[in-house]
Amino acid sequence: MPLTFHLDPPVGPDLRDGVLTLWTDVTNAGGAVGFVPPATAEQIRPEFVRHLVAMAEGRARLLVGYDEEGAVAATAFLTHNTHRLMRHWIWLYTVMVHPRHQGKGYGRDLLAAAEDAARSLEGVEAVRLTCRGGTGLENFYASCGYKEVGRVPDAIRLAPDDDREDIMMVLPLR
Repeated sequence: MPLTFHLDPPVGPDLRDGVLTLWTDVTNAGGAVGFVPPATAEQIRPEFVRHLVAMAEGRARLLVGYDEEGAVAATAFLTHNTHRLMRHWIWLYTVMVHPRHQGKGYGRDLLAAAEDAARSLEGVEAVRLTCRGGTGLENFYASCGYKEVGRVPDAIRLAPDDDREDIMMVLPLR
């Protein structure tokens, strides 16, 4: 059964707990979402709060995919670029699908919903994202229409002697 996507759902305890649980579960399954396993919800919470503040200030939008049980199963944050010369593109951050739902095509569905959301924003001509090297995610994003535009070697340090590339990708919308 496909996910049901909502842009800017009401933020309440169920949504907050659902996103935090998703983020923790994805991290602990090895997902490249800003943390390394093992991680706890308490370690992730401050970063999530920063996302919530950006949403409250109108600098970010939250796209949530709900499964058939109404649980948070996928998310992506769309963040406006505030630089006056770069307002024609947005960042896509913290793109996650719960591990129990991976392999069902929900990642593609999430990116398609994010593209639709970006197209609905006035003046947005492209979506940019970065992904961690060594995960193969750049191949997945490329299969969804994103183009690799650069790599920064050793930009992400997961642990001593474990540095990864930061891979930049763009999806043109026009």
